[in-house]
Amino acid sequence: MSTNAAKNKIYTYDDYLKFTEDEVVEIIDGRIFAMSPAPSRIHQEIIMEISSEIRNYIKVNNGNCKVYPAPFDVVLKKDDEDIKKSKNIVQPDISVICDKSKLTDKGCTGSPDMIVEVVSPFNPSNDYIKKLSLYEEYKVKEYWIVNSMQKSILVYSLDSDVYGAPSFYTFNDEIKVGIFENLKIDFKSLDIS
Repeated sequence: MSTNAAKNKIYTYDDYLKFTEDEVVEIIDGRIFAMSPAPSRIHQEIIMEISSEIRNYIKVNNGNCKVYPAPFDVVLKKDDEDIKKSKNIVQPDISVICDKSKLTDKGCTGSPDMIVEVVSPFNPSNDYIKKLSLYEEYKVKEYWIVNSMQKSILVYSLDSDVYGAPSFYTFNDEIKVGIFENLKIDFKSLDIS
């Protein structure tokens, strides 16, 4: 299947499974979005550092959650929706899943507990607008938007099924991970250069 497919077609997970490995796409609200070219070195460092901090915390505390960096398919679906008909398949930079029943051989079916997206200069509106709305709709408990160019982090937390105003941080701050009792990530101490 080619990413140059019909613009008016509504795509589903069933269609997604027919894409070839070299066609790296996400589907949001049934529309295809081509993924950016290979991410920058800093982008990858941020993902590695945050993933490591979360994974180490889970391991030290004998936690049940799992951490997956991209590429990792997340199929967002409503409880009563057939997975093949899902119109939202994303590859977050970091996904934290605490309900292991959501894990499949192909990725995650349902909402992760936490998602971190590192903003790409090629499509910042995806993270700040499209995915923010999508993750709120599918009740992702915590959503971080990390912007390496501005050295800033926005943290959205689900409150009564909606995201309240985000908390704003910089790369000089220590940030509490809301889905865990005692995890704080100190951005000053991360190896990002």
